[in-house]
Amino acid sequence: MPRKTMIEAIRDALDVSMGRDERVIVYGEDVGFFGGVFRATQGLQAKYGRSRCFDAPINESGIVGSAIGMAAYGLKPCVEIQFADYMYPAYDQLTQEASRLRYRSNGDFTCPIVVRMPTGGGIFGGQTHSQSPEALFTHVSGLKTVVPSNPHDAKGLLIAAIEDPDPVIFLEPKRLYNGPFDGHHDRPVTPWSKHALGEVADGHYTIPLGKAAIRRPGAAVTVLAYGTMVYVAQAAAEETGIDAEVIDLRTLLPLDLDTIVASVKKTGRCVVVHEATLTSGFGAELVSLVQENCFYHLEAPVARVAGWDTPYPHAQEWDYFPGPARVGRALIETLEA
Repeated sequence: MPRKTMIEAIRDALDVSMGRDERVIVYGEDVGFFGGVFRATQGLQAKYGRSRCFDAPINESGIVGSAIGMAAYGLKPCVEIQFADYMYPAYDQLTQEASRLRYRSNGDFTCPIVVRMPTGGGIFGGQTHSQSPEALFTHVSGLKTVVPSNPHDAKGLLIAAIEDPDPVIFLEPKRLYNGPFDGHHDRPVTPWSKHALGEVADGHYTIPLGKAAIRRPGAAVTVLAYGTMVYVAQAAAEETGIDAEVIDLRTLLPLDLDTIVASVKKTGRCVVVHEATLTSGFGAELVSLVQENCFYHLEAPVARVAGWDTPYPHAQEWDYFPGPARVGRALIETLEA
């Protein structure tokens, strides 16, 4: 089976989807001729023409607003916001129009759009290129939110998102584009070509939205993570020697609550890890769900490890980034509680 980077897997998913369904169109800032800032759409314009893969003006509200109109007329736009940090001008279109179109039309219209966004830090992008805004989308009824952690999942989840009849926010952790990252920035990165999850099957396949994956079985404590933090959690478990079960959520909404509950009932302890700021982050929702569904099985309070409540710093990036040391301390403290 061929091995691909996450960028190549995403490009492959777009290629497969465009080849299978002529209603699928791809556009965004520098997406066409240039192939995107990270080259995720490279070659698609040459293959499918300027009417199906093209550049958009630097206007995020226009990109998403036009996609909603196209979707209402029967197309299936997959648009790219160059960085998740740039999505705020389009937040009105996403929350007031895309997410509500099926409801407000009593099912006469749907909004099958996918909005792809590179997310997260770890690349010295500073405060305007490193944000993790996933909680802003999971709060909105009508939107689905996906965060893949590897090339295999990225392709299958993106195809599933494109084929979904409702709007999907597809957040791509850019620190994982070229290889898994365990939080040790001073060590060489293992490329996807040497990682099992870099294997990406040719052709069409999907991964169901709303199904988590257990990346590391364990019995002592459950770690809930997604995106880059999956590898940080695995590294923390290995370095502390703690028998942690690491769950990769993959889809934040819909959420695979059954897998979470089964794991926490088994281990009796839970640590939630995400890169976004702590206050009102998606981890707060996870903690609440675990407490509601697993209260009589918990042996210790549910812990959170997250980014600090401050803009993402450039000079102190690795003090902000929730690395293996911070996650490891949380695992130890949870076991000792």
